[in-house]
Amino acid sequence: MRLIAVGCEYAGVTTLIDGLYAWGNERGVHHHLDDHFTIPDAYHLDDAEQQGFIDMLPAIKERFQRFQIVYHVRLMHKFDHILLGGFHIEEVVYGPRYYYPGINIAVREYEPDMPGDAILVHLHARPEVIRRRMVSAPHPRQLVPAEDVERILERFEEEVAQSWIHRKFAIDTSDLTPGELLETFLERSVPYLNTRDALTRLRRPGMPDGEYR
Repeated sequence: MRLIAVGCEYAGVTTLIDGLYAWGNERGVHHHLDDHFTIPDAYHLDDAEQQGFIDMLPAIKERFQRFQIVYHVRLMHKFDHILLGGFHIEEVVYGPRYYYPGINIAVREYEPDMPGDAILVHLHARPEVIRRRMVSAPHPRQLVPAEDVERILERFEEEVAQSWIHRKFAIDTSDLTPGELLETFLERSVPYLNTRDALTRLRRPGMPDGEYR
């Protein structure tokens, strides 16, 4: 499965793709996972590297992000199973607002080069739920201020609606536990799967590669 999961910070993007990664591993389906598109990549870089990323000139940040998006479009063709968090949709929402104000970007141009079986899932939650999660489980370097939540939710909805990716749907995570989010995705995504990916849903935990029952 080639999946792009997007949504406002704290909507559950990382929760979902981490859950899918573990779910796949239990069934012999090994996904390539990249969830490092949010500057400064607080989960993969050390403090000094993160600060260096933040301190880069805006134009350099934009160029770096553009290059890594192009690189990961190539990876979408290399891997049958790949999970991308945020990716180009997040970039067009966050980039001009937080990373390089005044520099406008276009991301639709990347989508015709993506595999035709790519799935786009938009995770969202009620604004008060997003703000509650900000307090209860704060991120190491939170990007979205509490006062921006409504606008960021709107921008993700706009960009997903405009996306040329045909296989797309949305999940409201407001009242879902992480386990319920995973189960909801597995159920709701079925109509968008190709034959290969539909067969992976038949796997049971512990099954070796190539065996279905």
